[in-house]
Amino acid sequence: MVAPRRRGDVGPRACAARKTCRLRPGAATQVRRPPPRHHPSVNLNRRRRGLGSSSRRDACNVTDSIRELQGGSTTTGVASHAEIGIFPFRVLDKTRTADVGGKGANLGELVRAGLAVPDGFVVGSATYDAFLDATGVRSAMDDIARTLNVDDGAALQAAADRLRALVTGAALPAAISAPIVQAYRALESDSSPALVAVRSSATSEDSAQTSFAGMFESFLNVAGDDALLQAVRDCWASGFSARILFYRAKQGLQVAPAIAVVVQRMVQSDKSGVIFSVDPASRNRDHMIIEAAWGLGEVVVLGQVTPDRYVVQKSTRRVLQQVAGHKAFLLERDRATGQNVRVSLDGDHRQMQLVLEEDELGQLIEMALRAEAHYGAPQDMEFAIERGKAFLVQARPITTLALGNVGVDSVAPAGSYASPAVVVAPHSTELLVRGLGASPGIGSGRARVIARATDSASLLDGEVLVAAMTSPDWVPVMRRAAAIVTDAGGMTSHAAIVSRELGIPCVVGTGKATTTLRTGAEITVDGTAGTIHAGFTPNTPEPESARRGRGALAATTAAAERPVTATKVYVNLADPLHAAEIAARDVDGVGLLRAEFMLLSALGNTHPRVLIRDGRGDEFVSRMAAELRTIASAFAPRPVIYRATDFRTNEFRSLSGGEDFEPHEENPMIGYRGCFRYTREPDLFALELEALAQVRRDCPNLHLMIPFVRTLSELRTCKALVDKSPLGAAPGLQLWVMAEVPSVVYWLPEYAKLGISGVSIGSNDLTQLMLGLDRDNAVVAPLFDERDPAVLDAVHRIVSTCRDLGLTCSICGQAPSVHPEYVDRLVEWGIDSISVNPDVIERTRHNVAAAERRLLLDAARRDRKPKVHGD
Repeated sequence: MVAPRRRGDVGPRACAARKTCRLRPGAATQVRRPPPRHHPSVNLNRRRRGLGSSSRRDACNVTDSIRELQGGSTTTGVASHAEIGIFPFRVLDKTRTADVGGKGANLGELVRAGLAVPDGFVVGSATYDAFLDATGVRSAMDDIARTLNVDDGAALQAAADRLRALVTGAALPAAISAPIVQAYRALESDSSPALVAVRSSATSEDSAQTSFAGMFESFLNVAGDDALLQAVRDCWASGFSARILFYRAKQGLQVAPAIAVVVQRMVQSDKSGVIFSVDPASRNRDHMIIEAAWGLGEVVVLGQVTPDRYVVQKSTRRVLQQVAGHKAFLLERDRATGQNVRVSLDGDHRQMQLVLEEDELGQLIEMALRAEAHYGAPQDMEFAIERGKAFLVQARPITTLALGNVGVDSVAPAGSYASPAVVVAPHSTELLVRGLGASPGIGSGRARVIARATDSASLLDGEVLVAAMTSPDWVPVMRRAAAIVTDAGGMTSHAAIVSRELGIPCVVGTGKATTTLRTGAEITVDGTAGTIHAGFTPNTPEPESARRGRGALAATTAAAERPVTATKVYVNLADPLHAAEIAARDVDGVGLLRAEFMLLSALGNTHPRVLIRDGRGDEFVSRMAAELRTIASAFAPRPVIYRATDFRTNEFRSLSGGEDFEPHEENPMIGYRGCFRYTREPDLFALELEALAQVRRDCPNLHLMIPFVRTLSELRTCKALVDKSPLGAAPGLQLWVMAEVPSVVYWLPEYAKLGISGVSIGSNDLTQLMLGLDRDNAVVAPLFDERDPAVLDAVHRIVSTCRDLGLTCSICGQAPSVHPEYVDRLVEWGIDSISVNPDVIERTRHNVAAAERRLLLDAARRDRKPKVHGD
């Protein structure tokens, strides 16, 4: 540990007591002996903001040493104004991120919070800058960067190799190496060199806005001066992998990142792993996830083994579930060679044995809760346990939560496990990418990275679709995929919603899938856990006949056990392919039948204006009618509410020929779409109405819903178009409107006078428009929350107004599917039906039944008269 300088400490004796250094002219670059201890240590980094006086005193700065070595000149190449800092953990906090990176700053925060953290220090990013200048590496980097094309894969890799070689091959000036060695030797507890972990701490690596975590290299069990200095240079060089160069270029960042290096005493861990203070897959705020394995923690962080998994209910500290992972080997230090070695666990009882003891679990739970409370935000932490004592060795924000709000349980009700269940996880291979599990299930296939929907022909049936994100024009290709993986998006993104409806495993919000996964690679996507592993799952896919038979049996069993509810449970549907199977389940009808997916199939991915121009309108009508009839007949006589086409202009433009007809809009979400578009292009709307009219002749349970209604005047014009069409003449037609635009709260009484029959609340768009945000924008996505008081108030007003006006009221947004507690409020307010995704039909039915029972019980208690003594 580098001691602080006290005022008046001068001369060799005082400096020797503080273990500080003055460098000698001609000192070796690779320091092998303790340098003379007679240089006063003080940080002169006064130009950087956020430097407190105490941290200035506590950091070891060698600016004066450099000047003294140079005799007042700068001939050695190290700038005389270089500010080279060595920072003990205890002087750091988040205000020092610019100097020591996210990892270093977070370690300081953990120390300040009183948590057990192995001792260490950070080599500041200014040291790295001084190294680049002193060795001439920076000018060489600039030359490479000027001609670098990151979209040329071969050139990118060649540039990365050259940059790394420049860093690792340059000699460290003594003025830089000596302070590092000095701080390292302060960690020694006896005569032997300290064992340390050396990790990069880029200033943008572990922030909530960037996704560099895991891209930089770490080095464990480093011992000795030379090994330490080489590890420091290797950490610096790790900032120049092809992946990081590509990512930084796309983020508009400089080629040479500011890299600090953390040097931390090694915990000789018997056990180690990671902690997520919020479940990153379900985003359940009350669930903590702990993953643990034997030996060093790199095997867990890098996904080299399947660790044990513990689900903890934070509010009660109760372990809800324990899953024993397949721990094929452990990583430990070989005492003879000092190297990290793999030790096979084949045949070892520890392979399938749970790693953590009850006391160790308790320590980790308390540490994680304290860390989360200290930061005021969910944390992703790494831990190590040595002889029963737990340490935190790293903490950073859980970046995947930035892609969606942190919800309550979206998988199963909290406390649904009576006691910790021990389950053996299947064997798994290398973890490639982790994201947000958006649609449950496991799918295997060869990866196919696709940049745009127009390239969809390259996806073969059964391959895994990997894309930055998806939109409605991707649906045809999504149907062919065994699984879907995207860089961006949350639980309410297009890819997530469509995947759940199509029953396809999906992981969203990976941040780097398109740059990490390679076309042709064999991968397995776990849509429940939010992970993508290398290789195919060992489980043989179940035959379709067996799956259908099992589904029918499950439906029969569910019907026998079905709770009776006054509130109807509808399903959101998009694809005729699974209509019969879903219709056999415990569902009262289709509350939202999306037009877009069937429309794309009927159009053949061609803009409808092209069909009209070519005289092929009748062809579209017959195709669309066939798709509609499949669904309406499967659910008859239960109602099917068809939502008319609600493509946005950017989605229409992506269709073949679309650029000739569609305007370019900066914000299509609030642009030319929905009801208003029908009034401006009645000929297109007429084709859709004709298809509906044909189906209603045989299936009178099919009804029409108008989306994105903004004003009374546009709805009046749109209804006139419906009334004049063959569909309008059909008896018993119900005309619904979507409640997505906040103005609906004001206009509902007038809409009722026009003769509408029902209202369906689109909580996704309503939330965005109420809060003024774009849910697909990762920067503002954390604000997206259907449970915001303003949104809840609007939903409450819509439901209450519909009851007063005698209109049927439903909800078809994601809120009831993702947040089960939403159901309680809707039932209490008197909503008529709730429409959810197929994967939560049965759970929603039970939630509705429970909510209705509570209402009846509360009413009975209110009506019960108190007994009078003597009655």
